[in-house]
Amino acid sequence: MSLSQVQLKVSLSEQLNDLLKSKAQRLGVPVTQLVKFIIIKEVEREEYPVFAASERVEKKAKKALEEIDQSVPVDDLNISSSKRR
Repeated sequence: MSLSQVQLKVSLSEQLNDLLKSKAQRLGVPVTQLVKFIIIKEVEREEYPVFAASERVEKKAKKALEEIDQSVPVDDLNISSSKRR
């Protein structure tokens, strides 16, 4: 997990701000800590999509792994336009 942080500015209605302040006060925490907790709890429920590779990709990957012993190191990927297909 990255340790860098992003600062987020959010505009709230006065009513929502009052509700957040009231709840944070009841819990004995700063409003910012409460908001962060609410966001974390919400995104924890999210599932990252998992995509299956196509049959074509699966075959090419399997073939590449079978032929891995034939691989050669590449030092330079700069290809002049005359060598491109």
